[in-house]
Amino acid sequence: MSRPSIVGMIPARYAATRLPGKVLLDLAGKPMIQRVYERCARAELVDEVLVATDDERVRDCVLGFGGRVEMTSPDHSSGTDRLAEVAGRRDCDVIVNVQGDEPMIDPAAIDAAVTPFLHDAQLQMGTIATPIESLEEHLDPAAVKVVVDADGWALCFSRAPIPYFRLEPGEEQPDRPRRHPASGLMPLKHIGMYVYRRDMLLWYASQSPSRLERTEGLEQLRVLEAGRGIRVVEVEYSPISVDTPADLERVRALLASEEADRG
Repeated sequence: MSRPSIVGMIPARYAATRLPGKVLLDLAGKPMIQRVYERCARAELVDEVLVATDDERVRDCVLGFGGRVEMTSPDHSSGTDRLAEVAGRRDCDVIVNVQGDEPMIDPAAIDAAVTPFLHDAQLQMGTIATPIESLEEHLDPAAVKVVVDADGWALCFSRAPIPYFRLEPGEEQPDRPRRHPASGLMPLKHIGMYVYRRDMLLWYASQSPSRLERTEGLEQLRVLEAGRGIRVVEVEYSPISVDTPADLERVRALLASEEADRG
């Protein structure tokens, strides 16, 4: 099997409810979108990186630091639809959807998500997940959970605390680490980075939102409800997304510390 061509695509819009223009906000001397772009480019299995945007300010920023950018329609309801537009006019095999608000994305996590596509020509879609360490996170609806089968295929995604920890008399509810006392299972937090075969991405964008997707607000449920598979790779990386001013200051401090250590 020949190696597929792999493109890392970063959907980026200027508008944001809580942090308008957040992809252009300064993070220790560089705009956020540049931080994401550079980390994605460090993934060993990604051949090319580009930003997909509908905003000229984002386009100009990306061109300014020497990145590649594609303009898209302003009418897309999701970043996935934005990437599907770009994929529809490009000749590539595999697309990695990297979120534009994760400036500390681990390149090794990107490679981990891509690796199964190098060995299985039939694989159509993949993603990553990381163990949930605490009861608080297991119960948090903002942390999306995924349950997988013995071969690593997603059985279900939910904002609910799945799998439910049923305890026998005398067993205590574990907090940290969050591990079932009888089975030893740790729940998994889904990380919203996806890998698609090109045809799978185009198929996805052609489908209407499913019932489960509309119920939970999770677009990946559209795939499972249609009877198609998502391969889940477990990683140690846990993302730090920038959604609030507090997130912004936390990431600025972490990046400043990283650069001080290098210097």
